Amino acid sequence: MAMAGVNVDKTLEMLVYAALPHVAFEGWSQAALTQAAADSGLTLAQAQALVPRGGVDLALAYHRLGDQQMVAALAEQDLQAMRFRDRVTLAVRLRLQDTDAEAVRRGTALLSLPLYAAEGARALWGTADAIWVALGDRSTDVNWYSKRATLSAVYAATVLYWLGDDSPDHAATWEFLDRRIANVMAFEKAKAAFNANPLGKALMTGPLAFFDRIRAPSAAQDLPGYYRKGL
Repeated sequence: MAMAGVNVDKTLEMLVYAALPHVAFEGWSQAALTQAAADSGLTLAQAQALVPRGGVDLALAYHRLGDQQMVAALAEQDLQAMRFRDRVTLAVRLRLQDTDAEAVRRGTALLSLPLYAAEGARALWGTADAIWVALGDRSTDVNWYSKRATLSAVYAATVLYWLGDDSPDHAATWEFLDRRIANVMAFEKAKAAFNANPLGKALMTGPLAFFDRIRAPSAAQDLPGYYRKGL
């Protein structure tokens, strides 16, 4: 159904937040959508025009709103005064600090189903990408993928820990996050030392020749990435 004169983004945001009180009881479902539409003053047809697949589109919209709010919050920080690892840690903390835990729990359960697993993975990757872009990442080679894959793993593990954390102000979660970031930094340090070693360089000559041809996705191609043939 067309919604002439309506700010679709703002209306969708209103619908998502109207759904949150119902998600705790109904999950990200058609029932939650129906009640959210009524609370928002929308007809069910108007609501379904915004989220054609119902609950799953509503859950994904909530996830994207969280990413947008995190990016906005990061823009207000003095990132230049921080170590890079602290910037990443801050980004993850900002992403979670005002998030509804029950909505995330229900969304995780929904997006773990085989039917929606690809959507869940894409949403997770999107969060990692949003963080790296907000932190100024300009990589266009295989590092574009490795950075996002690593951060996706750290973020996913932190979310699962956070969901079960009942410590004051989620202190245990932030300690867990610090340890995961430390693990990544230790790995990167070891990788750099290996690549600086003459034997390491020799062993990596073949693999690096392959990786050097991998490129990050471009807006024009709108693909996950590509392998460049030739030089």
